Amino acid sequence: MIRVTLAINGETRSASVPPETTLLRLLREHFILTGAKLGCDVGDCGACTVIMDGQAVNACLVLAGQADGREVLTIEGLATRDRLHPLQHAFEKHAALQCGFCGPGVILAAKALLDENPQPTVPEIRDALAGNLCRCTGYTKMIDAVNEAARAMRSEQPARHLHRKPN
Repeated sequence: MIRVTLAINGETRSASVPPETTLLRLLREHFILTGAKLGCDVGDCGACTVIMDGQAVNACLVLAGQADGREVLTIEGLATRDRLHPLQHAFEKHAALQCGFCGPGVILAAKALLDENPQPTVPEIRDALAGNLCRCTGYTKMIDAVNEAARAMRSEQPARHLHRKPN
């Protein structure tokens, strides 16, 4: 057994698990965070996507030991009790998901993109979502939702004032 301690959705959590335990199983079975889904279990479908240290990762391919000391964001940590995240709101508004199985992974892949690039182009959005398979939609509504969320997130940011340094 190995002891793993990580920050999940801003809260420090620990567990003792066999060394072969994946981050996905740690999240789902030990911490009962079931938003990340077990799809293919080989990193092809993206249903298990979470954000680790700011990067979208397939939790089925990350060993729990590799996540030790890291920060992980799951879909459960995205919204607040009072308010959906702009991505969640836009996905709902655009009816971008049907069955919802892929939704958490797609939304977190989009969040990782928008955190890095607040004004992505459509090809950049497509590229960011390329690792997330959906059997229900044609992705068009997802891309529209990400674009709308990007606009909303940019408008929520405090205005930046440019200050000139005196010569």
